[in-house]
Amino acid sequence: MQQITITDKSYTEWVSQLSQRYRKSQIKAAVKVNSEMLKFYWSLGRDIVKNYLDNKYGSQFYSVLSSDLRRELPDVSGLSERNIRYMKDFYLLYSQEKAILPQLVAKSDEANLPQLVADSEEALENSWLAILFQVPWGHHRLIMDKVNGDRNKALFFVNKTIKEGWSRDMLLNFLSTNLYEREGKAITNFKDTLPEPMSDLANEITKDPYNFAFAGIRGRYNEKVLKDALLRNITEFLVELGTGFAYVGKEYRLQIGEKEKFIDLLFFHIPLNCYVVIEVKIGEFDFPDAGQLNGYVVACNHILKQPHHNPTIGLLICKGKDNLLAKYALEGSNQPIGISEYDLEKLYPTAVEGMIPSIEEIETKLANLENNNQK
Repeated sequence: MQQITITDKSYTEWVSQLSQRYRKSQIKAAVKVNSEMLKFYWSLGRDIVKNYLDNKYGSQFYSVLSSDLRRELPDVSGLSERNIRYMKDFYLLYSQEKAILPQLVAKSDEANLPQLVADSEEALENSWLAILFQVPWGHHRLIMDKVNGDRNKALFFVNKTIKEGWSRDMLLNFLSTNLYEREGKAITNFKDTLPEPMSDLANEITKDPYNFAFAGIRGRYNEKVLKDALLRNITEFLVELGTGFAYVGKEYRLQIGEKEKFIDLLFFHIPLNCYVVIEVKIGEFDFPDAGQLNGYVVACNHILKQPHHNPTIGLLICKGKDNLLAKYALEGSNQPIGISEYDLEKLYPTAVEGMIPSIEEIETKLANLENNNQK
């Protein structure tokens, strides 16, 4: 049978729409499958916690449960002993139930087996817990590994994953850079100079300190070297700044009367619908720095800002700052400005600070080993 080709425009558009519709249905189906799986994991973790099953049945409980479930459900993955332990941690973290010490639990054989439908599906769907079921299980495991039982920190990364659409690798990257402790921590006057809710949203786009380790700078450097390094690594720079920043230019020229002024770095923040002026200083913050940035922000509002744009925001990123000095400087400005620091070293989580040996310690250890081997 001879195959025909339909070239009618309405037909080809319909086929394209069908394809898009199918892709969307696939995505919705995947999200639904993930959601139902996580609800099951939640319920399994809940049953273990509320019925003290690991305490009741002893140290081999997880291994036995894993074997029994895989025997009953041979075609189901994710029922390993380790994964079941994560399910219990998942429930404990977000329900904030307290783990019960073994000696406080009666080891009576009369204890009832868990009721697997104790919490209704409707109750889970209508509670704040529903956001948890939008995030893949692999992401949840990474979060649980890194937050050390801090529910607020865990929810921060859950929300960021949903909002930013982070892959697992992106999530891992931000979990290892103290983002929770840094985001929204710049000293700003946004509350006094911007309307709500823009002031809150503007504050969220700041960090303190910014992690510029990707710039790869070692030894002596000046502001030009730092800015050049940031732009050579523009992808990493934009990732560190956060979602929504669009790069406009470096040393951006403004003609103000008879004088030329040059902004270090100019961006446009799409969700906030405003220009963002970024000045980078390699020294300690001082009052004149805020005055200079204030002037650039005013100039942008006059020269670049369109009627449909929101007010320009200024961000000063310096090597160091006295917080009280920064606060005093911002009190004297009627323009929205934030002041942050930057760090050229990788920001390790607090929990591992002091645990990573220095080069000198490693060399000393190797020398001692060599001496011992020669004896």
